[in-house]
Amino acid sequence: MSVLPIRLFGDPVLRMKAQPVTVFDKELRTLVKDLTDTMVDAPGAGLAAPQLGVSLRVFTYRVNGELGHLVNPDLTLTDEEQDGPEGCLSLPGLRYDCKRAHGVVARGFNMYGDPIVVEGTELLARCVQHETDHLDGIIFIDRLDPEQRKAALRAIREAEWAGEAPLKVKASPHSTFGRAL
Repeated sequence: MSVLPIRLFGDPVLRMKAQPVTVFDKELRTLVKDLTDTMVDAPGAGLAAPQLGVSLRVFTYRVNGELGHLVNPDLTLTDEEQDGPEGCLSLPGLRYDCKRAHGVVARGFNMYGDPIVVEGTELLARCVQHETDHLDGIIFIDRLDPEQRKAALRAIREAEWAGEAPLKVKASPHSTFGRAL
């Protein structure tokens, strides 16, 4: 397992809808472990496969001491909302208040293909929604009100990391992998 570079805002892979996982094999388990190692090292509350340049519907999370992952998530959200600070490993150092559902029930699979359900409120709900957005090519600043979004884009342009060349996507021999570009 290894700590890999995290793709930064501006990398095209972050704006693409990720492909569903259809093969639950050793390569997927390695991806989950790499996601977990990279997320813990960052440190972050969650990390989605597109943030490592892999266009698959997989993410990991670590919230309130609970470490987990979800493959091919399908979310059911509560009507009640929360508004609070949110950041992203693909936008280092930036945090903005973002509205999200207060609770979530996420159904999907673990890395072995077994069905699982992740249920939570507050920070766990925020994290699951944030990472699932990454799988749909949505970055949390897309959900900000116009004034905050404008401020976020200005901060991105002024950030030290802005304008860094995107990493090259490596294609995999598997039919569902390597579709990042």
